[in-house]
Amino acid sequence: MLKNIKGDKVIWIVVILLSIISIVCVYTSVTALATRYKGGNAMYYLVKHTLIIGLGFLLMYMVHKVKYTYFSRISQIAVWIAAPLLLYTLLKGISAGEANRWIGIPGIGLTFQTSDFAKLALIAYVARILSVKQDVIKDFKTAFLPLIIPVGTICALILPANFSTAALLFITCMILMFIGKVNLKYMIMVLGGCILLVTIFGFVILKYPDSIKRGRTWKARIENFRSGDSQENFQADQAKIAIGTSGVFFGKGPGHSDQRNFLPQASSDFIFAILIEEWGVLAGAFVLFLYMVLLFRGVRIASNTTKSFGAYLAIGLTFSLVFQAMINMAVAVNLFPVTGQPLPLVSMGGTSIWFTSIAIGMILSVSRETESETTGAIKNLRNEKGDQLVAA
Repeated sequence: MLKNIKGDKVIWIVVILLSIISIVCVYTSVTALATRYKGGNAMYYLVKHTLIIGLGFLLMYMVHKVKYTYFSRISQIAVWIAAPLLLYTLLKGISAGEANRWIGIPGIGLTFQTSDFAKLALIAYVARILSVKQDVIKDFKTAFLPLIIPVGTICALILPANFSTAALLFITCMILMFIGKVNLKYMIMVLGGCILLVTIFGFVILKYPDSIKRGRTWKARIENFRSGDSQENFQADQAKIAIGTSGVFFGKGPGHSDQRNFLPQASSDFIFAILIEEWGVLAGAFVLFLYMVLLFRGVRIASNTTKSFGAYLAIGLTFSLVFQAMINMAVAVNLFPVTGQPLPLVSMGGTSIWFTSIAIGMILSVSRETESETTGAIKNLRNEKGDQLVAA
């Protein structure tokens, strides 16, 4: 099967392994969800999740066949679409947990998080600007402003409903700008301003939580994480129990998790804790290893490509996916406050899996083109040597 696909074969293998892990873990962790909504029919979620992953593979395959330079042109339009979509979501989106994060797709009954689309659009757009502005990359007006204005706008529109996603996207873009040799002085100024704003924002949340729509939610998460109050930090404590009652080499066995009946997001945000509980600590380490392999291969693709846009695109999307995975796993072991970030390609989801698949398809597209260029160069070299031998 791997002979019929292009791009980095190791990334394909990582994606396949994570998808298999996802199907197994989702099926064994949806017991409470199935009992509540489907009369105990966990098979419904298994079939649905498998179909979603299958469509994700199809999207990944289709996207990886597209020449990655087209994403540069598409990003110019996509970033302008993303901003009004995010604004519409804030004002008229579907609410869940005091946050408007989703909008419905007319005619098919599906919803999607506009922030997932905005992430892809913004990272591709930043990669484009960095590549076309390299000759004047140190200039404030010509290079820095065209970068920081869309980054600040998109992240500001995401922030009210999803602080962690906005912060993750902003950090990814800043890393891209650092790699792209943007003037460090301007970046430090922006980071200093952001730290000041976050400090003021945090003070307002802690002192006047009702002044902001989700102020009480954010305040509770910060205070619960800081104090470690077991009664108020319910989700994190249940995740720690799941991990603490597992073994190093063997867990309780697939389908034998106890905490899946207590964790509200056992199949999505806290699926990493359920995985460790059922399969053991080494299984969790193996999943972490897979994401590290994805990071290594993404960096390798970026370093091997001859076009700067491809390098920035690959590294930006790779960092975004791996950072998200690290945050999810850190939350599961109580290193970070609860954020609501799913584990890419593992957590149960719908359109989030599809956007992740599209992102990986874009990385594979860069890899495919690099392979084609390398193969073409080798063929040309062989032809030149052959002509020299004939001439001799």
